[in-house]
Amino acid sequence: METREKIIIIGGGFAGLQLAKTLNNKNKKVIVLDRVNHHMFQPLFYQVACGRIEPSNISFPFRKIFQQSRNTQFRLTEVKEIDPVHNKVITDEAEFTYDKLVIATGCKTNFFGNKDLESKAFGMKNTQEAISIRNHVLMTFEKLILEKSRSDDGNWNIVIVGSGPTGVELAGAFAEMKKEILPRDYPYMNFDNLKIILVSSTEKPLAVMSDESQDKSEKYLKDLGVTFISEEYVTDYDGDKVYMKSGKEISSNNVIWAAGVTGNVIDGFPAENLMRNRYIVDRYNKIKGYDNIYAVGDISYMETPKYPQGHPQVANVAINQAKNLGKNFLKKNNSEWNEYEYDDKGSLATIGKHRAVVDLPFIKFQGFLAWYFWMFLHLMLILSVRNKLAVFFNWMWSYFNKDSALRLIILPNKKNGTLQ
Repeated sequence: METREKIIIIGGGFAGLQLAKTLNNKNKKVIVLDRVNHHMFQPLFYQVACGRIEPSNISFPFRKIFQQSRNTQFRLTEVKEIDPVHNKVITDEAEFTYDKLVIATGCKTNFFGNKDLESKAFGMKNTQEAISIRNHVLMTFEKLILEKSRSDDGNWNIVIVGSGPTGVELAGAFAEMKKEILPRDYPYMNFDNLKIILVSSTEKPLAVMSDESQDKSEKYLKDLGVTFISEEYVTDYDGDKVYMKSGKEISSNNVIWAAGVTGNVIDGFPAENLMRNRYIVDRYNKIKGYDNIYAVGDISYMETPKYPQGHPQVANVAINQAKNLGKNFLKKNNSEWNEYEYDDKGSLATIGKHRAVVDLPFIKFQGFLAWYFWMFLHLMLILSVRNKLAVFFNWMWSYFNKDSALRLIILPNKKNGTLQ
């Protein structure tokens, strides 16, 4: 009897999950390793942070996804090291051997080595971080209503650093929350004092998109009352004040860092295998110097004629690299393998109700039509029908009522008067 090839996939993000689905119920033994038990739809984390949708609406347990699979298994564990010499993956609890290994660990927030920013500002790359932002922002207003005074100006400034899609969408959502929701939740507080501040290192928001989209997104932010600070760099944050390269300071107790990402690299590879904290791979996603180890998605660095500086770290690249690699794994001969090249389908972002920008290869448009297009596309990308319906219902409720009922503050249990 022919022994099935054993493929281990580290990470269940867009790339890892797509690869596992491509190999599902094929003549391969597949094991997915992840430190959390669910896949997360990251593009909607900002809506969790603002209390618009529940984390469960955009989270999908791996064991549910592969419940009917005949060849795919999941293990909840954190990978500590890879031993390429002995074809082993070393985790907290066990060791796993492999015939082929695929690293799909994605990215984490890049604080550029600043430990103060890392410890005091909020990133937004996983469910826990999105919930932490929601808890912290809502707790700010609960404390303010008890104090009944503006004793700390930092409570009235929500600072978002980074003007890519995450930063822009988050700023727009908080601005709408300030206008439509908070005055009804806290009728005796004056939210004119609340400022949503978006700090950008570039002249315009959404610098990777077209000039039309940049100009329109800046107008939308200003229409919503967001303070947009352009061409400025945040250098430090001490928990009370944001310090900038120009010497300016902003008081804030709520700072969200959306200014960059860096790869989740695993120990076991020499430095020459990395480029900007991403594994250097060939056109087949094989890591430089190895015959049976691959990297896909944000963690991979692939130079191609169209992208000599590597592909952008976006979901579409991750999904299609994984599809291509999975199809290659299923071919009998390596000579039949197809090289990967990114076909850019476009980009889009939303900045509040009826405000969005869309750049497609053949057309660019903004406004309410772009907003509906953004909603439709994101609904289609959510995995299960149940979750699609849950998100759609929440969006429609918010659309007609300008409200949501999901602003839960979830904190650790208290014991003996202290948080445990």
